[in-house]
Amino acid sequence: MTTVSPSVEVERKTPFWKRLRRVPWTWRITIAYLTVMLFIPIAAMFLKASTEPPARFWAIATSEIALATYNVTFVTAIFAALLNGIFGTLIAWVLVRYDFPLKRLIDATVDLPFALPTSVAGLTLATVYSDNGWIGSLLKPLGIKVAFTRTGVAVAMIFISLPFIVRTVQPVLQEMEHEIEEAAWCLGASQWQTFWKVILPPLFPTILTGVALGFSRAVGEYGSTVIISSNTPFQDLIAPVLIFQRLEQYDYSGATVIGIVLLSISLVLLLAINFLQAWARRYDSR
Repeated sequence: MTTVSPSVEVERKTPFWKRLRRVPWTWRITIAYLTVMLFIPIAAMFLKASTEPPARFWAIATSEIALATYNVTFVTAIFAALLNGIFGTLIAWVLVRYDFPLKRLIDATVDLPFALPTSVAGLTLATVYSDNGWIGSLLKPLGIKVAFTRTGVAVAMIFISLPFIVRTVQPVLQEMEHEIEEAAWCLGASQWQTFWKVILPPLFPTILTGVALGFSRAVGEYGSTVIISSNTPFQDLIAPVLIFQRLEQYDYSGATVIGIVLLSISLVLLLAINFLQAWARRYDSR
């Protein structure tokens, strides 16, 4: 028979409102803020989607146009995030390890997608990558069309998600000790071996964090992609634009169903990335 300590027994008999008063104010403010800004809106979305019968919900979520938009949205977002994971890490490396003219200007320019309105970004990209644009005119003779295609959607997602990877990796690179790399060189390791076996393992979870943030930003992007793409179903139509089109048709429950699917798939992918981060940390600590 298990015995309960007197302190635990007293705690159980204490009214809930008195125990709540002992909760720190930081906890109260955090819970209240998350409830108002996160939990209630998500719950409202699920409640709105639940008004549809299960058969109708499944029909909307798995319609041909919906499946096509999931493909365009998530596959393109994953591609953009992985590409930025490589080149964003390279940019962070250059900004941290090298001194060169106009370094501060370039470093500040990396944050431009944060401050630039997404509609302005889409208009700029569509102008530059159109057939008559600076870059599009160079690609046109090669048979490569960017603007108003799925490739344009990828360019927009890469543009708006790049700062997340750079700013996530950059502080970790700044805190890395150069003596470890020098020790590896003294032991005969090449620069590639040093990067692969010494630098990358502790940096890998941080890169995954940046990739996860960039992926989340790319999935939810609307302003730039709606301008640089043609928004043609089964070609370059993304899920956020489909949701907006449903709202224009006053199909609020249908738009909510697409939003629920978008939220669920994003959550699963983010959990998978977090699992990889945790695995990488455990592997690195061995």
